[in-house]
Amino acid sequence: MSLSNEALWRQYGAAIDELSLVIADCPDDLWEVMLWNDSPDQWMAKGFSKFWYIAYHAIFWLDIHLAGSEDGFAPPAPYPLVEMQPHETLPPTLSKDALLHYLALCRQKCKDIVLNLTPKLAQRVCSFPWGEPTYGELQLYNLRHLQEHAAQLKLFLGQRTGYQSQYVTRAEL
Repeated sequence: MSLSNEALWRQYGAAIDELSLVIADCPDDLWEVMLWNDSPDQWMAKGFSKFWYIAYHAIFWLDIHLAGSEDGFAPPAPYPLVEMQPHETLPPTLSKDALLHYLALCRQKCKDIVLNLTPKLAQRVCSFPWGEPTYGELQLYNLRHLQEHAAQLKLFLGQRTGYQSQYVTRAEL
């Protein structure tokens, strides 16, 4: 069995679309509410578990993992290069429109990369502090990470508002 680029894109795109929907559907009064506030973790205490920041975190890492390396990575302007490091502080709140714009940029980048991914590129080894996956495996990891945070945000809105999210089965080509 082999997985086609189109099948991978349809599922990757569906995860991106679900994140986009939950960001767009977040009520303004919950945008800066922390999902977890009872943790002793230093980064959570700094506000890094606010709804908007969890969404930013998912988009930020989507972009890094598409790049295949942290080395030399910088998000496009005006998005901050902040990722919950001990010395960092929470950046100014980004708006829904700003996050949806960044996500749309990453969606197109992802689609272009996945639909044109060759076996040779998929086998390229990527180096991260946590391991050295191939680029192909990194993209599966990335899809899972994205879906994890979309699900957390959906659960949070469901618990707070009764939000019933749309389940996206597949993205269009």
